[in-house]
Amino acid sequence: MDTDRCAPSRTVNRRRLLAAGAALGAGAALGPLGAETAGAATRTGATARSGAGGRSRSTARSWPTTIHLPDGFRPEGITIEPSYPVAYFGSLANGAVYRANLVSGRGEIISEGTGRASVGLKTDGHGRLFIAGGDSRELRVVGTRHGRILATYPVGDARTMVNDVILTPTAAYFTDSYAPRLYVLPLGPDGALPGPGEIVTLPLTGEWVQGPDFTANGIERTPDGRALLVVNTVAGALFRVDPRTGHARKVPHTGPALVNGDGLLLLDRTMYVVQQWQNAVDVLRLDRQGTRGRAVARITDPRFQIPTTAAAFGDRLYLPNARFDVDPPLPTTTYTAVSVPQYCDA
Repeated sequence: MDTDRCAPSRTVNRRRLLAAGAALGAGAALGPLGAETAGAATRTGATARSGAGGRSRSTARSWPTTIHLPDGFRPEGITIEPSYPVAYFGSLANGAVYRANLVSGRGEIISEGTGRASVGLKTDGHGRLFIAGGDSRELRVVGTRHGRILATYPVGDARTMVNDVILTPTAAYFTDSYAPRLYVLPLGPDGALPGPGEIVTLPLTGEWVQGPDFTANGIERTPDGRALLVVNTVAGALFRVDPRTGHARKVPHTGPALVNGDGLLLLDRTMYVVQQWQNAVDVLRLDRQGTRGRAVARITDPRFQIPTTAAAFGDRLYLPNARFDVDPPLPTTTYTAVSVPQYCDA
């Protein structure tokens, strides 16, 4: 296998991979668009490149591929430490944060939450989580060790839903699903957090298409890091956004429309778009500037139960199952996160 053509992921430190849990669940079905994707596709003995340019070992086959989350948790977002096999999940039920060890599958609640939702979240690798607060209209920063809220920033208006977040070296950018705007939390030297009056509202202009209801969802950076990519569920497409002006241009792509597009995950030039209600992840190959995309695969798995977001470690993707089809969700409703192989075009 030509592993240099596979998407890069996180570096795996062997000294940190001690106790491994029993393998659970089935492999993912992955194939070209339009082809049958039933069954399991595995990559025995494969390796994946690390984002730092080095080699990382494949995720151990003894690691759990199904992680059980607390009953009634209602997960939506996931983020994984850059070089350590630990995932964090946010709760739509009450804003709690659950931390899980990917090696053992075990975890614990580290933040009991505020009683308001936690939707998308990202870790900066320096002990902080940046959390989109949903209809609480909050941007939150939470410590990963103790789970305490380090800062809260109110934004928007009565219709605001802060949905997802992406980090750059100088700022955190948050989407608003009900208004054509991003919220920008500028970061100072060494990642210093801003004061309460320093949050910037960035209107989305240009070719942006705002629907009468839910529109913007996941957000990522372009492969060259110069712009942002936001999935628009009304247009069924990605939009490339200038992070300074908010000017947006539609990104033409082949393959299915992204009308159920939720979380975005970019590894090198491979973009994973979680299509929640389709129980699928569409895989696009982008150009370096993020101005166009080519559909290369669709990932499905029988364990998908309306996945919403994705994060990567080793050679695998991890996705929480939001189970939005359970109405109403109950304190006894069970929830999981599942892992599937990353796409590789070799």
